[in-house]
Parts: sequence; C-alpha cells; structure tokens
Amino acid sequence: MNTHKLLSRIILIFAILMLSSTSMAQKFAILSDIHVSPGNANEDKLKEAVPEINASDVDAVIVSGDLTNEGSDEQLFNVKGILDGITKPLYVIPGNHENNWSQSACKTFNDLWGNDRFVFTIGKLVVIGMNCGPFMKMGDGHIKQEDLIWLDNTLKEMVKPGMKVLSINHYPLLSDLDNCDDYVRILHKYPVITHVNGHWHRWRQYETEGINGLMVRSLDMGNGDYGYTIMDIDLDHSWIHVYNKTIGQPFDSTIGHPNNIFYAYRINTDDYYILACSRNFSPAVPEDFKVEKVYADNASIFTRLGIDKDNIYFGNSLGYLRVIDKKKAKLKWEYKTASMLFARPAVAENVVILPTGDKRLIWLDKKNGKVLNDVAANGPYVADGVIADGVLYQGGFKTFQAWDVKGKKLWEYNDINNYCQAEPFVGKNDIIFGAWDTKLRSLDRKTGAINWSWDNGKSNNLFSPGNVVPAVTESRVVIVAPDRNTTAIDRNSGKQLWRHYDPAVKVRESLGLSEDGKRAYAKTMDGTVVAMDTQSDDYSELWDTDCGFGYEHAPCIVLEHDGYIYVGSRRGKLAVLDATTGKLVFWHQMGSSEVNGFEVDPATGDIYCSLIEGTIWRISRP
Repeated sequence: MNTHKLLSRIILIFAILMLSSTSMAQKFAILSDIHVSPGNANEDKLKEAVPEINASDVDAVIVSGDLTNEGSDEQLFNVKGILDGITKPLYVIPGNHENNWSQSACKTFNDLWGNDRFVFTIGKLVVIGMNCGPFMKMGDGHIKQEDLIWLDNTLKEMVKPGMKVLSINHYPLLSDLDNCDDYVRILHKYPVITHVNGHWHRWRQYETEGINGLMVRSLDMGNGDYGYTIMDIDLDHSWIHVYNKTIGQPFDSTIGHPNNIFYAYRINTDDYYILACSRNFSPAVPEDFKVEKVYADNASIFTRLGIDKDNIYFGNSLGYLRVIDKKKAKLKWEYKTASMLFARPAVAENVVILPTGDKRLIWLDKKNGKVLNDVAANGPYVADGVIADGVLYQGGFKTFQAWDVKGKKLWEYNDINNYCQAEPFVGKNDIIFGAWDTKLRSLDRKTGAINWSWDNGKSNNLFSPGNVVPAVTESRVVIVAPDRNTTAIDRNSGKQLWRHYDPAVKVRESLGLSEDGKRAYAKTMDGTVVAMDTQSDDYSELWDTDCGFGYEHAPCIVLEHDGYIYVGSRRGKLAVLDATTGKLVFWHQMGSSEVNGFEVDPATGDIYCSLIEGTIWRISRP
C-alpha cells in the first residue's frame, strides 16, 4: 500500500472514531407553565411525568415558572409535593402566576425552594435562571435591580475560558420584560448560547440583539397533548437539539418524527460584545412644568411613596424601608425587614407605620427609625393603608383592621376570603375597599361592622376589584376591575346602580376621581383615559384621550390635582392632561418600568411618583 493510500485510510478511520465517540453533551428536561391546582388535569399529568423523567437519561430538570394558577399557599405546597418526587437535580423559578397573586407576598415560594433564582455548572456549561415578576400587581415582567447585579457578578466569577452560558427565565427577551435592555446588555458580556423561557404556551424561536431565544411548550398545549421539553446541548460539536416529549409516549429523537417538535441549531461561537440598546426619548417638557429624577435606589421599588413636609418614605425589594430627605435627596435612615415590601409606609405626625410582607406591622420613630412597636398581625400586607384622625385603616390577608398610631388595635373585620391590595377609601362614617374574593365592601368606620357587600357575580377571583382604589362621591362608588366592567354602586345601600361593559373601552384597575367629585377617570388597556360622569343615572362618557401608551395594564391610580390629570404607564411614561378638556398637555419618558402611583406633597403641592426600576421622580410647576 502506497503512502498516500495509507494516509487517507488513517484519516478516514480517525474521522469515523471522532464521529462515533461520546461527546460531552448535557440533556435537560424543561417543565414550563404547568399550572397545577389540586384536582385539575394538569396535576394528574404532572404526577404521570415524574416517574418517566426519573427513568430518563436527563442530567437535570428545570421548571421555568407558572407552577400554579393563583400562587396560593395551598397550590404551592401541592405542586411542591409532586415535584419532590423527581430524583434528578431540580431547579425551579416562579412565573407571573406565583408573583402576581401570591397570598404570601412572594414569601412562600422562597420558603419552599430556598430562592427565586439558581445557578449551576455542568461540564463547561453555566446554567443560570431567576425570577422576573411581575410582583404583586398586574404589570410587565421585571428583573429586580439586585438580581441584575447578581447576574453580572455571578457570571463574571463563574464563566471561565471555553465555558458557555444557558439563560433561563419565565419571560422571553422581548417586550414582555420592561427592563429587557438592561438584561440583554449583561447577557451580551458573556457567551450565552440561548435563552430559554415559557409564558407564551407555544413553541417559538426568536432572536434579540444577537441572542438566540427559545420559547418552550406548556404542560398542557390545549390540544390533548400533555408533555414537556427535552433539550440536548452538545458543546463539543456546537449543536443544540430540542424535542417535544409527550407524556406516556416513548421518546424518539429521530429528526422529523411526527411526535416531535424538533429544533436544531448551531451554537454561536463568535465573540460576544455589548450592544447599544434602544431608548425612548421624550419631547421637551413645557416651561411651566418640571419633571426630574430625584433619587435612584440600588433595588427595585414596588411601593407607592409616603410623603410629609420633609421626607419621602418607601419600601424596596430588599426589604428596606428607606427615608429620603426631600431637599438633599439623601438617605436619612433605613430599617431592614425580612421580606420584600409592597405596601406604602403610612406616615403620621411622629411615627411611620410599616406594613410588611412577613406579617408584621411596625411602628417607627420618624426621626431616627427606632422601633416603637412591632406587632405580629394577620398579613402579609401588600395593601396601602390610610391614616385618618390618628387611626390607621389597613387591609391584610383575609382581614381589615383599624389601629391607633400608638399600636393599639381598635377593631378587626375578618369575613374576607382572600387578600386586600389597594388603598381603601376612608369617609366620615364609612370605609370602602375591594379584595381578591370578587367583593367590594363598606364597613362602619367606628366599629368595623359590615354596612354592605357587593359581589361582581363571577366565580373567578382574578376578576375581582382587588387592586382598584374606589372613586367615591357623596352618594356613589365607582369601580373598574379586570373583568373590564365599570360599575356604579349606591354608597349608602350597596345597591348596584349601573354596570357598563364595552369591548371597545377596555378598563381594568386604573381609576381616579376629579377634585370636585363630578368625574371619574379610567385608564383603558389601549392607553386611553376615559372621563365618566359620576352623577349620571347610567354610564355617561364625557371625553376620552389617547395618552400614547399603547397596550396598557398598570394599575397606577389616575390623579387630578390643581387642574391637571396625571397618568402613568407600564413602561415608565408620564402623561399630563388638562382636567377640564382632557387634552394631552405633554408626555415624558421617565424610565422603562411601571409607575407605582402618584402622591401630592402636602407642603409644596408637587407630585411625586416611584418607578419599579428603583427611581423616584418629582413633577413640579415652577
């Protein structure tokens, strides 16, 4: 045999050996959007999936959010009991259904799984996943500020030369995430081979600024197909293969097999670099207004602001109550709690009362933050309380309470079947509030006795007036809710006066009242503000104005003050309208995330608001 033929044969044999050798591939089972409730079909199918996953050759199991339907403790404990049967390494993050309607203010998930984020390495692959909200109210997905810092620092430490990154979240790297630009900017610093998410209940490949994205199936695809995703990552040969796995059917990795939704794509091996992300710039603010950022926190802010003549009070996602000097824009003092904070601090003359996510009410000295009283109460608290005439009126979980400013409980109403979330209306003799149990209630202010209870006639708690501040006049109560109805109720009797549904006017939870009480303002899901006559015997629309928000669902209150209406969006946009005509005066892009609510400074009349991304803004008229 001549030398040329021998060399050719050696090369051929070497090539065959290379192709037949075992590569360092990693295989994952990915469960997403399993939506398990006790007794539903998804529960049975998940139980069926557990033993076949255990018998498979996957290296790890990832659950990428929406484990439940309502995020209740009962549902979380139930699904945890099923997932505990998985013997493979298991990594779990929550989805919007765990964050948005959590009875525990997002605490139970962390108690059960230890954290709402994870990171692990397998071979030369770093797998990292984290929570993306939305947190305790309707809104877009949002990565907490401290989690973005953790993401960057963790990848910086763990990604060594030759390693790759698999990113996991419940939401896609698309407009679903309000701070997607910040997220992508960090991921672009590292060799991310793909970002895996659920949420859309469908298969889809997409790309965001050079990062490959993959939406994976839900447990129930709505067509009789119950299953999960198998992802096979071969870093040696730079391939990713993705398969549909129908529960109860043999796994077949054959390309083109009719039971498979099959994706195969090359891993990008090019260098990664930081891209400039797009920003939405605002037109100039009119000279008779001034819009300015006055403070930026190192965490996310989910609370509205407490305001007095000297200070701004807020809670953040790290569990801190922080007090900021208005003039100096500097931190005066802070107090650390054990959980994220969602309820606005209630400010009295000498104390600030903090409702916490870990079921406590804490009285603090306004001067220095010294604890004056700490009560284990019936929380967790996510509702904004109101202090009137030295009494705090505060909604909690299955309860509504009245406390004096020294910490003595005056009365408690307990006939509520879920949690309270929005600020109550406090009148001279009555208190009116909604809860996530389909009901709106009126209580006697002095005793807490029930005056009346109105029910929307629906069995689904998610249609409740649970996060709307009622617009209350001398004789009427107007509410909007996620069932997209506007309802007027007699304030004295609780009798329904009228109820209006118009598919073209999609109201949700954002509402406000004019200063004279003659108009109610509802922000629609199309980003329009509708003015309604509160005195009419039927629904009567006075005007409507497009604020330019586009699709919209933030429950931010609509505020009228001194002749102007202030409206906030899910994406950090402020719109200011003329209160008489409804004409849009101007809009301004404050940030990228949801506006939590507007507050009037009692000393100056300035308007303050916080954004979820951790910033505080002041709107003034010089």
